[in-house]
Amino acid sequence: MILRGVCKKALPKSLWVYHTNTGACNGCDIEVINVLTPYYDAERFGIKLVGSPRHADVLLVSGPVTRQCAPALRRLYEAVPEPKLVFAIGGCAVGGGIWFDTYNVLGGADKVIPVDFYIPGCPPRPEAILYGVAVALGLAPKKVAPIEEAQVLPWESPDFDHANI
Repeated sequence: MILRGVCKKALPKSLWVYHTNTGACNGCDIEVINVLTPYYDAERFGIKLVGSPRHADVLLVSGPVTRQCAPALRRLYEAVPEPKLVFAIGGCAVGGGIWFDTYNVLGGADKVIPVDFYIPGCPPRPEAILYGVAVALGLAPKKVAPIEEAQVLPWESPDFDHANI
């Protein structure tokens, strides 16, 4: 909740986005570019794609982070001025995807840089990307409640037959 307050103060009008690919299959890249087309019109929310990380407020990362891309991603993150947000777009950027345990992949983007928001999917739909950005900015309410899991032992279950012990 603190991050949302910082976003509203620091980035009140628009977000300038720099998009980077760290070894993806380009499925997520196509969906990110699709968000910026007139059909989805991300500019109505003030989201604009920029060509330099020095002009960006947000860093969109797609793809698993390969060993070769990790140093460049770190330098890219440091080039974005403060305050900055980082979005991991797609299953590969979130956790490494199907390549999470291969020799040349370190994992998701959070293995190299701090990630603020995760948008899963393979690839995520443009609507999901826009919704994730809108939730991050406080423009849309969060629809998913946190999941609380608890282990129920068999003998604590109401369906357990105590007569057959």
